[in-house]
Amino acid sequence: MKIIRSNAAGRRTGAACALKGLAVVLGATLLVACERPPMESVQHGYRGTGMVQVYNPRTVEANIENNVVPVALPQAEGGGPKASAVYQNVKVLGDLNVAQFTRVMAAMTTWVAPKEGCVYCHNPANLAEDSKYTKVVSRKMIEMTRHINKDWQQHVGSTGVTCYTCHRGQNVPGEIWTKLNPQPYGSNFMGDKAGQNEPNPVANLSSLPIDPFTPFLLGDEKIRVNGTTALPSGNRQSIKQAEATYSLMTHISTSLGVNCTYCHNTQSFSKWEGGPPQRLTAWYGIRMARDLNVNYMETLVEAFPAHRKGVLGDVAKLNCATCHQGAYKPLYGAPMAQDFTELGGLAKVLASNVPKKQ
Repeated sequence: MKIIRSNAAGRRTGAACALKGLAVVLGATLLVACERPPMESVQHGYRGTGMVQVYNPRTVEANIENNVVPVALPQAEGGGPKASAVYQNVKVLGDLNVAQFTRVMAAMTTWVAPKEGCVYCHNPANLAEDSKYTKVVSRKMIEMTRHINKDWQQHVGSTGVTCYTCHRGQNVPGEIWTKLNPQPYGSNFMGDKAGQNEPNPVANLSSLPIDPFTPFLLGDEKIRVNGTTALPSGNRQSIKQAEATYSLMTHISTSLGVNCTYCHNTQSFSKWEGGPPQRLTAWYGIRMARDLNVNYMETLVEAFPAHRKGVLGDVAKLNCATCHQGAYKPLYGAPMAQDFTELGGLAKVLASNVPKKQ
C-alpha cells in the first residue's frame, strides 16, 4: 500500500510539473509578439491628452546603425568652366563647374553603385552616350532630387535629400513598390478580396489591404474617412475605403518608427486644430510622393527593361519607407543636402502645395 501511495503521489507531482511546464510554454507563446521591457516613452502633446510616443531602445539603437551617413567629399571650389562646356551630353548638371560636377559624380557612385563604379551608368568606351538605361534613369533621378530640394521644402525642409537618402549604397532602393495583380479570392463567387487577409509587412501583418499606395500615392483618392460632425454628417466613405486609409496610416507609422500620436491629436484624429505640426509635414509628404511617382517614376516606363518592372509592367515607385526606413526623419535628420548644394536650389512654393481647410 505504501508503494501504491508513493506511485500515486509521484503521478500527481508529475502532472503538476507538466501543467506548470505547459503554462510556461503558453505564456511564452503569448509573449512572442510582444516587445520585452524596458520601453521608453516621450510626451508628445499636452498633459492628459494621451499623446505619448513609445520607443523600444533596442530597436532604435539597431536602426541608428542603418542610418549612418557617409563622410562627405570635400567641397569643390567655385569658378572655372562649366561642365556643359567641357563634357558632351551633360543635360542636367551642366550648370556646375567641372570640379563640382566631378564631385557629384564621385559621390553618386558611392551612393548608388559602390561595387560597379562609373560603368554602372556609363559605357567606358564613350562616357557621353546614353546606351545604358541606368544613365537615362539616373539623369531623371537627379532632376527629381533637385525638384524635391527646390519645390518640396514644406516636407524636406533645409535638410533636403540626396541619392543616398533612398539608395543607401544599393543600385535599387530597399523600399519600393509596384502595382499588385488583383486576383479574386478563390473563384469569382467569393468576390475580390482587395488585397486583404494576406500577411504582409506593408500592412504590418494585419488583415488590411496590402496596396494602399496605388490609390493614394499614385492616384488621388480621398484619404480622410472620419466625419467631423455627428451623424448624419454626409460622410459617405465606405468601410472598404476606411480600411485602405488605415493601411496607409499603418505604413506611415511603421516607416517612420512612430505611433499615431506623432501626427494626430488623440482627442479627434480628423481635426487639424490642436494637432502636432508633424501632421502638416506628413500632408505635404503624401502629396510629394504622389508628385514624384506620377511626374518622374511613371515617365520612365519605356526606359526600364522588363526585368526591372512589376507584374503589371509598371516601374518601381516610392513610398514613405523609401526615404525614412524606420526613422522619423530620413537618416535621423542628417543634412546631407547642405553638404551637396549642387543638388539643391532656391525654394519655390507651388500653389498646389497649399493645404485646404476641410
